[in-house]
Amino acid sequence: MDIEEFFRDYSTWKMQGNRGGRDPFLMKLKNFSYCHFEPNPNFNLSNRAVSLVQKIPQNNVAIFWDLDNKPPKSFPPYEAAVRLKRAAAEFGAVRYTVAYANRHAFSYVPPEVREKRKDRKALNQLENKGIIKRVEPYVCRVCGRNFYTNDKLVNHFKQIHEREQMKRLNQIESARGKRRVNLVAKFSMKMEKYKNASRDVLTPKVGYGLVDELKRAGFWVRTVSDKPQAADIALRNHMVDMMDRRRVECVVLVSDDSDFVEVLKEARLRCFNTVVVGDSNDGALKRTADAAFSWQEIMMGKAKKEAVSVVGRWKDRDVLKRLEWTYNPERDRKLYGLDNEFDVESWDSEIEGFFRGR
Repeated sequence: MDIEEFFRDYSTWKMQGNRGGRDPFLMKLKNFSYCHFEPNPNFNLSNRAVSLVQKIPQNNVAIFWDLDNKPPKSFPPYEAAVRLKRAAAEFGAVRYTVAYANRHAFSYVPPEVREKRKDRKALNQLENKGIIKRVEPYVCRVCGRNFYTNDKLVNHFKQIHEREQMKRLNQIESARGKRRVNLVAKFSMKMEKYKNASRDVLTPKVGYGLVDELKRAGFWVRTVSDKPQAADIALRNHMVDMMDRRRVECVVLVSDDSDFVEVLKEARLRCFNTVVVGDSNDGALKRTADAAFSWQEIMMGKAKKEAVSVVGRWKDRDVLKRLEWTYNPERDRKLYGLDNEFDVESWDSEIEGFFRGR
């Protein structure tokens, strides 16, 4: 008795209202010792799900930042760079982050930063005169000592910790080979602790620490010559090189300079996705790019939310492009065996000979 006959008899017995004596399920179950199904060793649900997730293609994204035209004036550099990378990550995996500018852009101090420095200087003078007394002391983040004026904290930091940092750097610079590697490993935690503490205590000697903050955020910062349009030319060449090598599928440009319009047009012709970040509401770059955001939208997180719908439109556009039919004569000749060119005269002579034969 096979399994289908067994279940057919059992369903008939149930439909008759359990009449007919004992339960056939118990009676016929004795004839079945076990039911064995051969598993498929190549099928694993968990591995299959993981493999499907891993096979989902993800676009590579490159961020190109024109610091000459669009430095983060109204926002802290590190926070602006981090939020920019988070917004760009919604379009794909951020693989390249580069920024170009000349030395004047790095030495420039925004008005907001200058106002903060003036306020800090005035507050230091009031603290030194005893007019203002701080409730909680200033704490040195390196050694943990407390100071009731900011000037004393700065002097302490320069006289002790800055000198110790210079000694460590000199030791590493003078060492060679394995000894240098050991010194770097030995001083790495102390040097990192000093860098984190110095951002809040010391004032940058040049500019407002734009280069260090962008590098801390993971950007590759390149200083170009002071010639006119040097940063634009270098940034444009870098973008074209990336497109030629097909290393990315999405280009994020941070600029309001209309000189990059031709590069964006070329990127769109090559089927690259383009995104522009700038403050110009009706700029030529924003009209040319596939998507555009302002710095306010980047900092507020609005761009990160809107990126989902933008990526959805890109996917729909790619599907429609694949469905479009295009005529390719070379492909059709090879497909239908029409490699030789069509000879009209020979065809006419064959038709004429056919009618004469009739």
